[in-house]
Parts: sequence; C-alpha cells; structure tokens
Amino acid sequence: MPASSFSVVARKGVCAVLVGAALLSAAPASARDGRNGALIGGAAAGVIGGLAVGALLNGAAPPPPPPPRPRPVYVEEEPVYVAPPPPRRRGPICHYERRKVWLDDVEFTYRNVEVCD
Repeated sequence: MPASSFSVVARKGVCAVLVGAALLSAAPASARDGRNGALIGGAAAGVIGGLAVGALLNGAAPPPPPPPRPRPVYVEEEPVYVAPPPPRRRGPICHYERRKVWLDDVEFTYRNVEVCD
C-alpha cells in the first residue's frame, strides 16, 4: 500500500473516531451533573465536532493544477524575391513611320521610313 493511501485511511479513521466521540459526548446529561455538566458536555461536543469537520475539509483533495500555457510559436516569414527592373536602354530608340515621299512636284507615294528619337 503506498504511503499516500495509508495517510488517507488514517485520516478518515481519526475523523470517524472524533465524530463518534462527539456523538457520545452529546448524550443528555443526567440530573446529578447539574447545569455545569451540560454546559461542559456541549462545549466539548462543539470543539470535537469542529475539529472533525475541519479535518474533513482540510483532507479534501486539492483542485487540479491549471492546464499548462501553450508554448509560443515563432513563424519565420518566407523571403520575398522581387524581379529586378528591366535594363535601361542606352542609345536612340528607333521605329518605322509611314510618310509621304514626293517623287516630283505633282506625284507622291507613301514609304516606311525609320525614325530615331
């Protein structure tokens, strides 16, 4: 039998003895004891009963401990990759435009001409 269960059994046995003693001492006093015997018997019963109730209340199991707090979780953010900007163009930017080209004073035609800015 583990030591903790023996102490519980012993505690309950002591409480039972105290309750029995309180009940026996609470028996009515006879006339030969007089008024003082009844007062002393009642006081003794109150003291013994108070001790028994106190032992029962102190012997109750303590409440269970609170549940453990959750551990903090640290989340590492994923790195963000940003594409580099396109390279800057150096030099002129050229394109083709359709322009009117005069052949003589009266006739003209349209041709694609390269224009550079």
